[in-house]
Amino acid sequence: MESGKIVSIEDRIPKLKELRKKKANRRLIMLLSMFFILIACVIYFISPLSEIRYIKVQGNRYISSSKIIQLSGLTEGGSIWKAGTKESAGQIKQYPEIKSASVSIKLPSTVLITVGEHDRIAYLSNDGRFYPILENGEILDPLKKQEIPVHAPVLIDFKKGNALNQLLEELENLPQEITNSISEIHHTPKKTDTYHITLFMNDGYEVSANSRTLAEKLVHYPSIISQLQPGVKGVIDLEVATFFKSYETEGQQTDKGKETDSDESER
Repeated sequence: MESGKIVSIEDRIPKLKELRKKKANRRLIMLLSMFFILIACVIYFISPLSEIRYIKVQGNRYISSSKIIQLSGLTEGGSIWKAGTKESAGQIKQYPEIKSASVSIKLPSTVLITVGEHDRIAYLSNDGRFYPILENGEILDPLKKQEIPVHAPVLIDFKKGNALNQLLEELENLPQEITNSISEIHHTPKKTDTYHITLFMNDGYEVSANSRTLAEKLVHYPSIISQLQPGVKGVIDLEVATFFKSYETEGQQTDKGKETDSDESER
């Protein structure tokens, strides 16, 4: 071998020592990092930083956030790592108005509750109290006296039975924007029609209809009122053919559920 390419042991030893030193330093840095991370975790777990500081609720429309938090069993100040997300979600879903629920942890100190509710398709009026009726047909306990019905029509003079069940089925088949436009639905049966109903709309019109064909005919309500003379209110009859009877004067508009004598204009 040529003498210029020979490396002596004495020359290689300092380089080996330097490599060993670098490896030892990297190992020390890794061990120190793991140590400090472990210390930080211990401090986090025993400090107020690991406590639940905020409980947020989203997706609720009818049920108050405070009620949902109460159902979950979670409390501010409890350990965020002891928040049983599946258990809490299961407790929330036991409430009859809840369709779905999930609980998730958002570090460092927030718990997020997401719920889906059964829609309230109507409120049954009875003895001055309002009983919410869910989309699955379940009738809930009455609202508190200070609560008012929202997002659904009020049903008046209905009792449990075929007439109520038929109406609920029709309401479920109506678009949300149509049901939102209904203020009240009165059960006004006739000798020849036990399913006759009278609707009072939020825009001031009255609708005479049969509950068995309500979804089929009331779905055209926006188109019907668009063809009427603005400012002229009256009764829209949807029982057989569709026609409009205007109120003669404001003073002759009758009480809810009663008919008026006025001019008829065929559609």
